[in-house]
Amino acid sequence: MDAFYAAVEQRDDPQLRGLPVIVGGTGRRGVVATASYEARRFGVGSAMPTAQARERCPDGIFLPPRMARYAEVSAQIFCIFREFSPEVEGLSLDEAFIDVSASRKLLGTPMAMAQALKEKIRQRCQLACTVGVASNKLLAKLASGLGKPDGIRQITADQASAVIAVLPIQQLWTVGERTAERLQAAGIHRIGDLQQASATTLHRLLGPRGESLRRLALGLDERPVVVDREEKSIGAEETFERDLSSLDQALTMLMRLTEKAAARLRASDHLAAVVQLKLRKPPFVTQTRQRQLKPPLADTALLYACARELLETWWAAQRRPALRLLGVSFELVGAQTQQADLFGAKPTSLSLEDQINARFGQGGLVHARGLPAKFGPKG
Repeated sequence: MDAFYAAVEQRDDPQLRGLPVIVGGTGRRGVVATASYEARRFGVGSAMPTAQARERCPDGIFLPPRMARYAEVSAQIFCIFREFSPEVEGLSLDEAFIDVSASRKLLGTPMAMAQALKEKIRQRCQLACTVGVASNKLLAKLASGLGKPDGIRQITADQASAVIAVLPIQQLWTVGERTAERLQAAGIHRIGDLQQASATTLHRLLGPRGESLRRLALGLDERPVVVDREEKSIGAEETFERDLSSLDQALTMLMRLTEKAAARLRASDHLAAVVQLKLRKPPFVTQTRQRQLKPPLADTALLYACARELLETWWAAQRRPALRLLGVSFELVGAQTQQADLFGAKPTSLSLEDQINARFGQGGLVHARGLPAKFGPKG
């Protein structure tokens, strides 16, 4: 999907169409999750600090994420994916691999299916997407990047090596920042340079991994599409403009984060089997605390109660407690099932809460503990 979070915001609020929309943490230490293409013209991009985004795009519209809403729209889009093939591997809310090999006799060529897929998403969801068509996952991913925004790009096997040779090595799967730095120091800047590098050079730079990386540079990828790949965890975290120095502040923020993560949990139709806290204290010391849940849960209040106990225990053990970052995440288990009798009414109230927050934004309906205070992030 193209600029998914921002595109959903522009679709839901027509007044935002054509304007630079930036979704992410709105505080000074926040990070951009997605920027609309109008905002990208100013040099705003994903993972950029919000403060830098404001400098580059002072007239931009900065919005906090509505994860429950994005999960709802994502579910609609994935239903469309499965109309073309049951072989769907989801990578995130807005990206997936689809193996259409078995659908060709019924639905036509891959390019015809790509066009039909785009049209269905536009008609039903009023959103734009880019489709990459290729013989393997690596090339399909690179093709989609070359086709953005709102396009279709095919890379055939015979043209793959030449087409991707001009791309920066950072665009190659598994090449992270450190690997890129090591390769660039040896004069390897583009995928074509990697294609031409000797096995001896790559082994010296990367060890046994060098040969597998060279195969990827040639467009060779044997990874299959993994059906029903699911998120293993769902969470939310925030870095604060000013360190949280009181337990009351930390608990208020914990409730807000728990509400956000729990909404995504229920939207994914899962339960939480483990609650985990991520705690970063000044200057940059990160710790985690977790607890297993028996039975697994999806209720915000119960999840918060467990997370609160973990936070209070950690806080009491610190000589000078303070938090620069706080996060809460849930390890997922199975599909959510309705509880009967005593808990029968609870899922309905949770569903209403999620519907209100999906429509009006996270914070449209909150637990009292989660009401904003004069600290930390402003969004």
